[in-house]
Amino acid sequence: MRDFEGKAGLVTGAAGGIGRATAVAFGREGAGVVVADLEHSRDKALETIALVEEAGGKAIFVPVDVSDSTSVAEMVDQTVRHFGRLDFAHNNAGIGGTGFLADIEEDEFDRIIAVDLKGVWLAMKYEIQYMKAHGGGTIVNTASEAGLVGTLWAGAYVAAKHGVVGLTKTAAGECANMGIRINAVAPGAISTPMVRQLPAMAKEMILAPQPLHRLGTPDEVADAVVWLSSEKSSFVLGTILSVDGGATANAESYNPELSPSA
Repeated sequence: MRDFEGKAGLVTGAAGGIGRATAVAFGREGAGVVVADLEHSRDKALETIALVEEAGGKAIFVPVDVSDSTSVAEMVDQTVRHFGRLDFAHNNAGIGGTGFLADIEEDEFDRIIAVDLKGVWLAMKYEIQYMKAHGGGTIVNTASEAGLVGTLWAGAYVAAKHGVVGLTKTAAGECANMGIRINAVAPGAISTPMVRQLPAMAKEMILAPQPLHRLGTPDEVADAVVWLSSEKSSFVLGTILSVDGGATANAESYNPELSPSA
């Protein structure tokens, strides 16, 4: 029997990248999945739904703006109305942004915080309310390598992702005895649309700290999310699981002489 047979949940930012890979991975394990993303990403979200169904799961699209409380509450409600339950959630929606810290415009800083940090808080708020009243569940947030260390020219993003780490740890403790397990993944340089569009110099900069000197795949992150959401990780909570090619475990930048190929 597949791990999520008869279960259902939601994935935000599921029109592409890590969110899409996670939705498909849950589908492969038999889950019903709400593919949640912005309305203007509907066509891409429908592609995700087709992939989930091809993998053996069921899926619907629910438009959501994670920075808006009414929209997030409706997303949770629609998940329950359609599937009759909410067993898991992957709060993954996020945006990037670069610039020297002192030069970032205030509205850009606010926008990144609203989506990447407030959006995770709002999602957890309504997910926890439902799960607390209906026997528990699992929540996995997408933090980042940038939530564990400083990242130059990404101050607002770093602030938001450090906040996600703090929210995850705090909520995990608050919900530990409610049957709700909350963890996060912290991806490093992953081959997502957001990363692939970066200039070559920027790509090399984010790859440099990784002893495993390649871009990770969305599927590699998705596998970690599904494991954290499954009973196989039943004693794991409040953990920030790095999926980063060794970046946060090492002080040195990539050097082929220090990390030689076989």
